[in-house]
Amino acid sequence: MTLAKNSGQLSAIAWLRWRLFLNALRTTRGMLELTSQILISFAFALGGLGGAFGMSLAAYFLISTGRPQLLALLLWPVFLFWQFFPIMATAFANNPDSSNLLHFPLKYHSYFLVRLAYGAFDPVTAVGVLWLLGILVGVGFAKASLLLWALLVLMTFAAFNLLFMQMVFAWVERWLAQRRTREIMGIFFVLLMLSFQLIGPLLGHFGKRARPDVQRFVEIVAPVQGILPPGLAADAIAQAIYPQRTVALSSFALLSAFVLVTGYFLHLRLRSQYRGENLSEVAAASTVPKDRSLRLGWNLPGFASPVSAVFEKEIRYLLRSGPMLLTLIMPIFVLIIFRLGPLSSVRCSGFFLTRTPDMAFPAAAAYTLLMLTNLAHNNFGGDAGGFQLFYASPVSFREIVLAKNLTHAAIFS
Repeated sequence: MTLAKNSGQLSAIAWLRWRLFLNALRTTRGMLELTSQILISFAFALGGLGGAFGMSLAAYFLISTGRPQLLALLLWPVFLFWQFFPIMATAFANNPDSSNLLHFPLKYHSYFLVRLAYGAFDPVTAVGVLWLLGILVGVGFAKASLLLWALLVLMTFAAFNLLFMQMVFAWVERWLAQRRTREIMGIFFVLLMLSFQLIGPLLGHFGKRARPDVQRFVEIVAPVQGILPPGLAADAIAQAIYPQRTVALSSFALLSAFVLVTGYFLHLRLRSQYRGENLSEVAAASTVPKDRSLRLGWNLPGFASPVSAVFEKEIRYLLRSGPMLLTLIMPIFVLIIFRLGPLSSVRCSGFFLTRTPDMAFPAAAAYTLLMLTNLAHNNFGGDAGGFQLFYASPVSFREIVLAKNLTHAAIFS
């Protein structure tokens, strides 16, 4: 009875999506979107089929030459593509918000399956499945007796990737629903993007030096990747060749455990959504009695109380603003890039700093201070609509501007 009801709800959702698609074709915009989707699908198909062919040849070569452990070199790109490319792929398609289905009397099992279906029909999932199919074909041609076992392992690995992608998206949606976590994730993402700029300078800085630690690094990374899903899937297939069935089964069991744990965390997030979790940014009324004790503000020696109060307000505003804190971090990145990049090679070039090396740091510092000019040139930018409260307060604007300039001087220092 429950299975029939779930299938009926899934059929209704599929019919609804189909009718929305057909109705969209009646407009010019819908036809243009269909044309673009066909072109993008063709590009994804080429990438998927070409990658599958390459994966098939590589898997056949590794199995035939007696190096099945190196299958991890094929599974890791599949995993990374499957998890990181959806952020870019969402720009090519109109992804529906499945949480809107919660307005209807939908069973939780149906809602869970709908989320998985949205992920299963994603273009990235199709490409990932094609690549895994290519690996399976290569393994089957190299050793036919291993085909069924490799099929089971790769299907489990595909299930992990699908569940992990949906779990990450579900938790990221939860974190982005609140301002504080949204700012933290925004800063983390920007810092991650900025870190890529350090790759070139670091390679240029350390490239000419001896690298005795590379082998040690590889010896450390290899066992670590072996206990992660791509390494476990590769080990489960490799150990079945020798054969070492106990080790192969243990690796497959750990891979299955990863699938179960990932599915459980996805279940926790979707169940909270299904039960009506509302991540509003409005603070809920607290039943805990408030602390009525008087809390004194800051006291700056040598300055009047209004100056200290405005100075405290500015500092607290700054600490609550993620973009402004990022602005303070940016000069450090710029100086590091300058130190590892251009400034480390001026001795071997005709750059003007070769003749005046003492000007290198002042020039870099002056450049980085330009990033902070928005603080000094927009004194009341952080006040926004609260600017009118200054007019109602019994404080002279001389003291207000003095406190703001004192704040900016402290930041520059």
